[in-house]
Amino acid sequence: MNTAESAINTIAEGPAPSAERMAAWQTFLAFDYGSARTGVASGNRLLRLATPQRSVHARGDARWPLIAQVIRQWQPDALIVGVPLHIDGTAHDNTRAAQRFARQLQGRFGLPVMCVDERYSTTEALADQRQGQAGADTDSAAACIVLEQFLRSLP
Repeated sequence: MNTAESAINTIAEGPAPSAERMAAWQTFLAFDYGSARTGVASGNRLLRLATPQRSVHARGDARWPLIAQVIRQWQPDALIVGVPLHIDGTAHDNTRAAQRFARQLQGRFGLPVMCVDERYSTTEALADQRQGQAGADTDSAAACIVLEQFLRSLP
């Protein structure tokens, strides 16, 4: 299994997409899911960098029109969702909520959706902010970390 395949999972928890399929993807939106706020970052394969976007501040179904607007604006080839896990890699309630969000993204927008292990992304984003680095809100800064992790895994 190559690095990209080990770092990402499809929503259906099947095998990672082929390298050829992933090579066609050039632009990405990443989401750091939260029940009240969802961080958003955009990025592309060429630069392998992520840029924070405005977080979505909405709960439940109220978030979907806002997410649709972001997707229309950026027109990504694929979506990335950070999925939190316990330190030992086991799932918890937020894991299942993020996975459900990822499935809903896929169902609503018909784009490929990949999940990335986001352990410590919020902690890293907070540390960056304390050091005066990230200008974005914590949620979008965490989405940047998730997206950059994904971009580094690409062949």
